[in-house]
Amino acid sequence: MNKKNIDNKIPIYKISSKKKMIEYYDNWTINNKYNQDMINWKYVAPKNTVNLFSKFTKNKKQKILDAGCGTGLVGVELMKKGFTNTIGADFSKSMLNLVPKKLYKSLELIDLNKKLDFKNNSFDTVICVGTFTYGHVKANTLNEFIRITKKDGIICFTINEGIYFKYKFDEKIKELSNKKIWKILKFLKSSYIINKKVDSWLCIAKIL
Repeated sequence: MNKKNIDNKIPIYKISSKKKMIEYYDNWTINNKYNQDMINWKYVAPKNTVNLFSKFTKNKKQKILDAGCGTGLVGVELMKKGFTNTIGADFSKSMLNLVPKKLYKSLELIDLNKKLDFKNNSFDTVICVGTFTYGHVKANTLNEFIRITKKDGIICFTINEGIYFKYKFDEKIKELSNKKIWKILKFLKSSYIINKKVDSWLCIAKIL
């Protein structure tokens, strides 16, 4: 696939300002259109990511942050696997309003591009699916994920294939590995949004 055309696959990929992004999500969630689009587009990243993550941990009671949880698609998959101690966080209130009740321990309205309002070593795992994408969250947010994750904890995330080099995720991942801040346990190309022909890089890292 010609990677330069990925940013034309979905309209939201063209938006760069936070204000316009929030407005887009406000409209996208009307009449549950967002969730229906994810079904129609075959957005498989949540299921694929949680399936892989569950192979690296058996602690079902661990404290997890679903960073950029949206309407709770990752939370649903975590619940299916028996993970019940999860906090959901997103910058769109309209998306959070669609999260099923009792799916998360709590919901937080958070901008992932800023310092996160969590103490150091707050979580056993941070999972972030569909958020490292066009116009959303930058690579430096990984520093915050590391700060709030316990030693030997896991950070599990997807990166839209179209921004991997453009947003310098390749450099950031290498930097954190070279500095022995984390160890990459798994890094692979994975299906993302099948009917839009967009894939992602899927990474699981252990905090050292």
